[in-house]
Amino acid sequence: MVGKTPATVITGFLGAGKTTLIRGLLERADGRRLALIINEFGDVGIDGDILRACGNPTCTDDDVIELANGCLCCTVADDFVPAIEKLLARPNPPEHIIIETSGLALPKPLVQAFHWPAIKSRVTVDGVIAVVDAAAAAEGRFAPDPAVLAAQREASGTVDHETPVEEVFEDQLLCADLIVVNKTDLIDADDLARVENLIRAALNRDAKLVRASHGAVDPLVLLGVGAAVEDDLANRPSHHDEEEGHDHDDFTSFVVELPPQPDPDALAASLTEVAAVHGVLRLKGFIDVPGKPMRLLVQGVGARVQTHYDRLWKAGEERRSRLVVIGETGLDHDAVRRAIAG
Repeated sequence: MVGKTPATVITGFLGAGKTTLIRGLLERADGRRLALIINEFGDVGIDGDILRACGNPTCTDDDVIELANGCLCCTVADDFVPAIEKLLARPNPPEHIIIETSGLALPKPLVQAFHWPAIKSRVTVDGVIAVVDAAAAAEGRFAPDPAVLAAQREASGTVDHETPVEEVFEDQLLCADLIVVNKTDLIDADDLARVENLIRAALNRDAKLVRASHGAVDPLVLLGVGAAVEDDLANRPSHHDEEEGHDHDDFTSFVVELPPQPDPDALAASLTEVAAVHGVLRLKGFIDVPGKPMRLLVQGVGARVQTHYDRLWKAGEERRSRLVVIGETGLDHDAVRRAIAG
């Protein structure tokens, strides 16, 4: 590993708090040169824009490479390897590379890319960090409802244990060196214990669990793991190990354009209802509130919707209102658009 640039992969399902975790990491970088590769499933980049708005010197456009409209695990040759090469070719290359995968990406195929000749001798995977939304896990999002399984068994005699969401969630855990159980402030002690038991039950080996609220984790815990993950993939199984390739046909995303929204509270209430009725997995975007100099950031995980003003609109910047919507395949795009438009 001598001379290799360390890279940390931050994985976790939609809305787990990966971007918040990274923002906290940047705020406590202590002068270390960090570079970010941010990947999103939808075709509009939200997370990279959030990080650039943090006001930290390490969040410049040169330090953030955004790869939208797909998952890195599927676009290694076209997107990821060139992005790494671009960072390494800089006159003052980064001391550590942080890679935020999309919430639907499988980390193992991405780690396998570090065997590509162009980067094998130059970069090592210091560690894979999986972020878990404790509240979503407590709600049963990542494990089938026992009552549903019982009904399925009675009706057909068989049980489909693995949902698409559960498969992605487990793959992310199985590749991790460190699991950040995030949003612990949203659940009680009993639910937290149940969530941690759920996580441990999915693991095939020891992985450290760290509890967090609002993604606050000491950088010394996140960086410097020294796992050389690319050389340990045999111990990190995946649901897709026997497949030549994989896709994300189980999930869909689209963008909803909106007019300016004068009432943020009413918008949040409406989005909460839309997400609950239509089974939306993730909502995120920026909103123009007339009369306000700052843009409104909307973050929705299931039916939990939060808003806050994140930065001033820039001079000459178009004040667009648009939301990225992500759900499982079969989500009725038109019905969701109509519901959001009111």
